[in-house]
Amino acid sequence: MTSYEKVPLNEFQDKFFVFTELSSVALGACVISVSDEFFAEAANLLKIEPAPSLKGQFGPNGALFSGWETRRHNPTRDWCIIKLGTTGRIVGYDVDTSHFNGNEAPEVSVDALLGDPKERPSVDDSRWIEILPKVTLGPNSRHLFKIPETAKYNFVKLNIYPDGGIARFRVYGDVVAETPKDFVQPFDLAHVFAGGRVEFTSNQHFGIGSNLILPGRGKDMGDGWETKRSRQKDHKDWAILKLGTAGILENIEIDTAHFKGNYPESCEVHGLFAPNAVDWHTQKDDLLQWTLLLPRTKLGSNRQHYFQLCDVARKAYTHVKITIYPDGGIKRIRVIGRRATGSIVGSVDLLSSAVAEGIVKATPDLADIKTIPAVPLIPELFAPYGQVLQAYFSHSTAPGGVRVTPANGGTANKFHKLSLLHSTYPEGCNATAGISIYRCQPLQNVSPDGTTPLVVMERHPFTNQAFIPMGRGTGEEAITDPADKYLVVVAKNGLDDKPDMETLRAFVASTGQGIVYDAGIWHLPMTVLGKPLDLACVETQIGDGSVADCEILELEPLFGTIRLELPPNQA
Repeated sequence: MTSYEKVPLNEFQDKFFVFTELSSVALGACVISVSDEFFAEAANLLKIEPAPSLKGQFGPNGALFSGWETRRHNPTRDWCIIKLGTTGRIVGYDVDTSHFNGNEAPEVSVDALLGDPKERPSVDDSRWIEILPKVTLGPNSRHLFKIPETAKYNFVKLNIYPDGGIARFRVYGDVVAETPKDFVQPFDLAHVFAGGRVEFTSNQHFGIGSNLILPGRGKDMGDGWETKRSRQKDHKDWAILKLGTAGILENIEIDTAHFKGNYPESCEVHGLFAPNAVDWHTQKDDLLQWTLLLPRTKLGSNRQHYFQLCDVARKAYTHVKITIYPDGGIKRIRVIGRRATGSIVGSVDLLSSAVAEGIVKATPDLADIKTIPAVPLIPELFAPYGQVLQAYFSHSTAPGGVRVTPANGGTANKFHKLSLLHSTYPEGCNATAGISIYRCQPLQNVSPDGTTPLVVMERHPFTNQAFIPMGRGTGEEAITDPADKYLVVVAKNGLDDKPDMETLRAFVASTGQGIVYDAGIWHLPMTVLGKPLDLACVETQIGDGSVADCEILELEPLFGTIRLELPPNQA
C-alpha cells in the first residue's frame, strides 16, 4: 500500500512552502474530464483564491458551492482527471472541504500517470498508478497529506467515495525543469518551469512569494507578492529565490504590474552560490557570502523594470535575494542568465573553465570581451544619465514628481517639463539652441549571435541633448511603426575623464519615447534598429565642429572588445 503522512494544518509552511502547486491554474492546469458535476463544476477545484461561503445562494440545481460537487447515491465513486500545469514529482496534497458540511466527500484517493501533454487519458487507462490510497475526510476543513516523492507525472485523477463535494484540490511537488541544454542560450533561471523556487520571504501578508516566478504578468494585485505596510524607520522586506540551475546572471526584470500606489520605493538584488540546502529560518544572513548584483535602485508604478546586473561576469549563483524598501508589492521577477554546467559550477573563473571544457571556443582576446545586454528603456533606469520623454497611460503610472494636467479642452493630458534645456558654454562663444533632424539608417553590423560591437562613444561637455522620434520618410510615406526601435548606450564620465565602464548601460527605446542625455554623459551616436527612422534633435551648440560641441572617443584601444547584445526580435 502507498504510504502517506497526515500533516497538521499548522505545519503547512514547514512541509509544503518550498514546493510548487503543480495543479494551479496559474501554471495552466485544467480539468480535462469528470464523471459528474451536477451541483458544482470541477474547475472550481483549481481556483487560486480560497473557497468563499455561498451560504443562502441557490441555483437551478440547488444550493451553490465554490468547489466540485456531484449528485447523490453513486454506488461506486466519482472521479475528476486533471492535467497539471507542468510535469513534476509529487510530494503531497491539500484536499479542502471548506463550506461542505454534510455533503462533503467522505473519502478520496489519487492516481497519476505520465503522458503526452496533448492527450486526454481515460478513466480506465492502464497507466494510472495509485499515489495516495483511500483516506478519510471531514467536513469544512483542509486535509494535508504528505507522500514520498513520486516519479514524474503530468496527470492526476482525484477519486471521491462515493460522491459529494470538495472545495479545492492542490497538488504540491517539484517541477521537472524545462531549460536549454547548452551553455550559451540565456533564459529565466528563476522561472517555475525552469525549476525555480521561492524559498523564503520576510513577509507575505497580502500576496505570497511563490507568485513571483509564475508565468505571465497576472490579472490583479492578488497574484503577486505583497507585504504589509511597515511603520518602522528603515524597514525592508525580502524574498529569496532558488534558481532552477546554477547560472551566470546577466539581467533581471522586476515587474510591478497592477501595483500603483503600493509598489516598493526601491529595491536591491544580491546573489549567492550555495550548492547545499539552506535553512533560511535558522541561517544568519551575515554569515552568507552574498554578492551585491544591483545597488538600491528606485522602482516605478505598474511597469516592467529591466536592470543589467553587475559583478557577475565570472561567477555562478544558485540563489537571488530581492530586497524591497520599505515594503510593497511586486508581480514577477525574471532572472536572465546562462546555465553553468560541469566543473563550471562553483568555479571562480567560469570563463576559463568553459574554455577548458570546450564549451566556449578560446580566442586570443577572449578574456577582454565584455558583453552588455540591451534592455527596454524605462525612466527609472535611465535617470542617472538623463531623462526619458514619453506620455503615460494614467497619472498613477507616471514617475513621482511629474505634473500631469488636462489640456486641449479635456481631449489630452499634459506631462509638464519632463526635461529642461541646459547649457554651460563659456560666455561669448555664440552657442545657440536649435532643432535639427537626423535621418538615420538602420544598424547593419549585427553578428549571427545577435550582438554588435561598441566601438565609439561621444559626449557633449556643455549641453544636454534631446532626440525625439518622428517616424520614417516624408509626406504620405511618413509613418511610425510600433516595431521601430533605436539603441541607447550610455556611461558616466570616469575619474580619468574617459567613460566609466562600470556604469555602461544599453537600452532599446521605442518610437513612443524620446531621450535627453545630460551634459557630459558619454553615449553611442544615434543608432536605429530595423528600419530607417527620423529623429528631431534639440541641442545647444556653437556649430563649428569643435570638441566643445562634441567629443568623440574610439573605445577598443582603451577598453578592449565590447559587444552589445540585442533583444532577439531586434538582432
